[in-house]
Amino acid sequence: MLLIVGQKADKEILEKVATDLAGYVKVVVDIRRKILSAGGELHSDGEKLLLEDGSKQTDLWGGGIDLETGEIDFDSMINLRPRQDNKSREVLDPKIRKQMETIIHSLLA
Repeated sequence: MLLIVGQKADKEILEKVATDLAGYVKVVVDIRRKILSAGGELHSDGEKLLLEDGSKQTDLWGGGIDLETGEIDFDSMINLRPRQDNKSREVLDPKIRKQMETIIHSLLA
């Protein structure tokens, strides 16, 4: 299930977003608004949901979290952004990675 999360998720929300990929949750983080989309099978679906909710493309970055281990990754096709000097599926900017990690931990961990 794909949801926008803007405050600390409770157990029920975590269970819902973890159903698509058996405990791994794809996330798209809006680093400006400090919210994220969680769940679903494609980062592009979460990106679309946030754009429809008022987010700006330049603020959205994709990754994921394993809810069992707490391990976060920063890998998504939506991160390929040569115009923002990110020429990889991985988020390359350490500042953006840290912002993502902070938001993910505050809302999902």
